[in-house]
Amino acid sequence: MKKIEAIIQPSRFESVKEALREIGIEGITVSEVRGHGRQKGHTETYRGREYSVDLLPKVKLELALPEAQTAQVINAILQAAKTGKIGDGKIFISTLDDAIRIRNGERGEGAL
Repeated sequence: MKKIEAIIQPSRFESVKEALREIGIEGITVSEVRGHGRQKGHTETYRGREYSVDLLPKVKLELALPEAQTAQVINAILQAAKTGKIGDGKIFISTLDDAIRIRNGERGEGAL
């Protein structure tokens, strides 16, 4: 089993969600987060004063899935989230040792 964490632009969330739905992905956790990578934020002007915005809004997607679906999910996220500009985000992949469905104690891929 694999866990995929994707940090994407908020404006690309709906297209990523639709791309995942099209390939049959049902379970997803979504969080609104803030952070920055290489772009280090930007400056804005408000009421004549300039200030730095160094933590930018992002959307974090988390998915636990069977290893066989990993490549398909990564490709769907890449195609739907990519704008070609700095700040498009990152995808992190890690191995899950186990998953447990709390309702009935089912374990492993069956719990997904």
